[in-house]
Amino acid sequence: MAASLPSPSPAPLVVGIGGTPKPGSSTEQALTLALASAARDGAETLMFGGAYLASLPLYLTPDSEAAGGEMIDAVRRADGILLASPGYHGVMSGMVKNAIDYLEATSRDPRAYLDGLPVGLIVTAAGWQATGSTLAALRATVHALRGWPTPMGAAINTGDGVLSGGVCRDAGVAAQIDLVGRQVALFARLKLADSASLKGDPAAGD
Repeated sequence: MAASLPSPSPAPLVVGIGGTPKPGSSTEQALTLALASAARDGAETLMFGGAYLASLPLYLTPDSEAAGGEMIDAVRRADGILLASPGYHGVMSGMVKNAIDYLEATSRDPRAYLDGLPVGLIVTAAGWQATGSTLAALRATVHALRGWPTPMGAAINTGDGVLSGGVCRDAGVAAQIDLVGRQVALFARLKLADSASLKGDPAAGD
């Protein structure tokens, strides 16, 4: 009797959150490119960009708002996260922080917040000073939400129009964005494989 082939491992889901109210912003372009990198590495992707984030009311309490349900559900299903923010006065934008605040709805879940998830971070700003401080602020926020920031975080100085028309015109910056996306996909895939192994899934193999 021929041995049955193991079923293929499911593709990890990587959820991107970020952007600005401006359509086609540099932040959203960078996030789109990072998600494309994760997709090339075998991940399924889902994005909540600037238009979606701008539609969210100011967060109050988990019980006071019905908004954000689609994003919250996606984060609950996610195996990895990409967060992208502009640097406003040295920190993340209020719009991105507001979206992150909605994750309080997951506080009583079996997997609360971003617990154990790889999180890739992207910051854009018209100058280097804001990129560094904003990236540090995002890392601190992800740590507070129990997530695992990836080793690479992309800090992008957009002052010279490096992102335009959905294309990154600087090879070094493009490599940063690509690596952030690939690292999230890689760690998400490893996490899925580890979970399958712990459950005794024969598809996990050795």
